[in-house]
Amino acid sequence: MIHLNLGSNLVSDFGSKSTNILIAVDLLSQKKLKIKKISNFYETPSYPNQKLPKFLNIGIYANYEYNYLKLLKEIHFIEKKLGRVRKKKNEPRIIDIDIIDFKGLVINTKKLTLPHPKSHLRNFVLYPIFQIDPNWTHPILKQNARFLINKLSQKSRIEITRLRKNVNIQT
Repeated sequence: MIHLNLGSNLVSDFGSKSTNILIAVDLLSQKKLKIKKISNFYETPSYPNQKLPKFLNIGIYANYEYNYLKLLKEIHFIEKKLGRVRKKKNEPRIIDIDIIDFKGLVINTKKLTLPHPKSHLRNFVLYPIFQIDPNWTHPILKQNARFLINKLSQKSRIEITRLRKNVNIQT
């Protein structure tokens, strides 16, 4: 199983932040990602500059029959198709799709580090994972999502909002 996190903090030609995420989910499913569960939307301040637009994020729990490099290639294609332009780190973006965990693999290459190197520190990653896969364990730290959420700062735990809005998928 794999975990992805999708986020947006800009509107696009396609519509709102949530629309950007919905389109990305649809495109991922067209690329043979077999989605099992999707979290609710979560809203958080932008990091590190909280004056930038807030982010919407979701987590996806899925199967994928190909390797992580093929998935990464598909992700970059989808991000580009939706209009993401990579200029500066932490800048606002139409869509951001991160591979958080790919079948428990631990790798560190120029193209990709797995598990995602900051996943255990990010509320917008941990809360969706805990919602859709409460038994997930970080491949390196060997700790579950609940434990990692409890390690977050109080500020980080209270500045995230789980929205009632969710993504409907056809399985």
